[in-house]
Amino acid sequence: MAENTPPSSSPPPPPLKSSLLQALRGVLAALFGVQSEKNQQRDFSATHPWMYILIGLVATVMFVAGLMAVVFWIIRTYAT
Repeated sequence: MAENTPPSSSPPPPPLKSSLLQALRGVLAALFGVQSEKNQQRDFSATHPWMYILIGLVATVMFVAGLMAVVFWIIRTYAT
């Protein structure tokens, strides 16, 4: 009787580490909603998501601060 052995499959490749620039580009692209699926998969397979979380938080705070600065500038300029 022949044994049913599953074909041996190669182990999955190790996750790639992202550089700071790749993480920054990934976060900015995701922030504006224009990230490709290939880059999104690369970002999700990164070994440590903390770099993406930290860059995302900093980018969000900078975006909100920039909007607030523009609004305060407009109010100060046109309120007088």
